[in-house]
Amino acid sequence: MQISSSKPLLSSNTQEKVLTGDRATGPLHLGHYVGSLKQRVELQHRFDQTILVADMQGLTDNGHNPQKVASNILNVVADYLAIGIDPSKTTICLQSAIPALAELTMYYANLVSIARLERNPTVKSEINSKDFGRAIPAGFLTYPISQAADITAFRATLIPVGDDQLPMLEQTNEIVRKLNSIAQDEVLLECKPLLSNVSRLPSVDGKGKMSKSMGNTIMLGSSAQDISKAVKAMYTDPLHLNVNDAGRVEGNVFFTYLDAFHPDIEYVAKLKSHYQKGGLGDGKTKAILEECLQELLAPIRERRALLLSDKAQLVSILKVGTEQAREESDAVLRRVKAAFGLNLF
Repeated sequence: MQISSSKPLLSSNTQEKVLTGDRATGPLHLGHYVGSLKQRVELQHRFDQTILVADMQGLTDNGHNPQKVASNILNVVADYLAIGIDPSKTTICLQSAIPALAELTMYYANLVSIARLERNPTVKSEINSKDFGRAIPAGFLTYPISQAADITAFRATLIPVGDDQLPMLEQTNEIVRKLNSIAQDEVLLECKPLLSNVSRLPSVDGKGKMSKSMGNTIMLGSSAQDISKAVKAMYTDPLHLNVNDAGRVEGNVFFTYLDAFHPDIEYVAKLKSHYQKGGLGDGKTKAILEECLQELLAPIRERRALLLSDKAQLVSILKVGTEQAREESDAVLRRVKAAFGLNLF
């Protein structure tokens, strides 16, 4: 499968730049698809979009197991291409291969106190969800600074995020304002969120959000058998024991998935009404969802497998995008160093 990775120069009327990305800690799943990937396919036709494969940030809670990150870089790239990200329209780049990002993180760290990092609600929430104990990695605590480096390095002004990530953007803009105040010039640009109107997709077991580490997901590359198994085990209404029982739609993971993936909204509404009145069994409704997901994921799975059969091409696409991103970030780095007076040479 030959894919062009040469991104043309943008016209001068392009005003907004989008930055998004994923940590390379595993293949992507349906939660990613609903939450961001589908949106990125649309955004690449409207904006100058950069997608960052965040392998360095993947190490912030996997430093003891770096192979988990290294082995998944190309998996993530294959997922992007398989769902329709076009490298001739979107720059796909590798975080660790862009030195300016690490250097900017170091400079910005001098503008942020430890107390401010500890107060960040997103960081606090993520720490609580991890099994760090008292040994919180410094890299994890400084995650908002690294994210600020990513955003500002590409002069991104639109960041697709969920509500839970808004504190990260707030902290990025604090850093931007401090640096601009030091420079007495607009060296860096503030960013704003591009909020999705799509609800977060819950895990198939109904125990919170999808998580690669928890194994409660349906991956984009899942086999037909794995999809069938996941749908059959999907959490529904625990009190809906018999077909004729009235069932609850609220909190029913199955119907959340139908809302997200079935193309016929009116049909889903009729199913909900029937389920609530009684007379509609879980087995029949799950068969409907499975057919929907099999139809969605079969072509993605096939494209993904074909892409991974030629890893040299994936590396080439990533390298081209990374070189483009490196030029952009180096230009920003020079301006930041000048703002700190570190431009002697």
